[in-house]
Amino acid sequence: MIETPYLLFLGDAPDMLAAKVAIGIRDWRPDHAVGQISLPGCGADLGLTEMTLAEAKEAGAKTLVIGVANRGGIISQAWKEVLIEALGMGFDLASGLHNLLRDESDLVAASQVNGRTLHDVRVPNVEYPIANGKKRTGKRVLAVGTDCSVGKMYTAMALDEAMRKKGMKSTFRATGQTGILITGSGVPLDAVIADFMAGAVEYLTPDNDADHWDIIEGQGSLFHVSYSGVTMALVHGGQPDALIICHEPTRTHMRGLPEYTPPTMEAVRDMALTLARVANPACQVVGVSVNTQHMSEDEAQAYLAKVEADMGLPATDPYRFGSDKLVEALANL
Repeated sequence: MIETPYLLFLGDAPDMLAAKVAIGIRDWRPDHAVGQISLPGCGADLGLTEMTLAEAKEAGAKTLVIGVANRGGIISQAWKEVLIEALGMGFDLASGLHNLLRDESDLVAASQVNGRTLHDVRVPNVEYPIANGKKRTGKRVLAVGTDCSVGKMYTAMALDEAMRKKGMKSTFRATGQTGILITGSGVPLDAVIADFMAGAVEYLTPDNDADHWDIIEGQGSLFHVSYSGVTMALVHGGQPDALIICHEPTRTHMRGLPEYTPPTMEAVRDMALTLARVANPACQVVGVSVNTQHMSEDEAQAYLAKVEADMGLPATDPYRFGSDKLVEALANL
């Protein structure tokens, strides 16, 4: 178990999107976040108290969590001084990067000398089966996006929270490092060997009560040439009964791909539904989740109204305006 509370390490993150792991913990488990620590030139600020390691230790922090998700998942050499100092001061380290803490000899040595633990949450700890495509009992909803980092996890977390408050049966199924750090369990899907990814999603979402919803955390985008593979595994392995389209309308290009323009929501709807019906012919698109964080409230409400009119589907920003519209659509499915 990863000990809480956390000190969230932002390093030299260039922008807020790069700090999405830390942001997710701040927003969904604020009681776990004592403060933040960053390096000179950091372009991210969570609005938490900026602390030194000593101040965080005094405040009760037990684990330094690398809150950055950079391209390629690399542990920067610029971070090492802080990480090693943290181990020396009695912190454990937790990371969801592809570059594993346990593969860094200096971090391993420092953890051993100081009796601390290195937590790599992006390491599969189960021998997942190959997907068999057999229909499972219970219901499943998957968020699919026009791009990476558009709000798929937030949509899933908001849905789960709202459904539970309404007395519905639901479980958030984490498929990425942030979701796993927030909830304590899940499948680090993009670290699973490709042949077993869809099977890992089947494993994560087993047979359940007929009225139980698995809220599957989305990853990547079918239209993102770097990360479409993990999305495809979710679409087929998840066998969703419902899809929710996620979109961030102020993007001018795909995340990390300046030559690629984001697809339309209609294109994602049509592509995702066609592929989802391979595994579940009854799958339906039930709503749209729009990340309006860069819009004023009036702009956001006008945009959501236009989406509803254009697509004929309920649309909301579930983190900003609540997810009741989406929950109602699922309840009526």
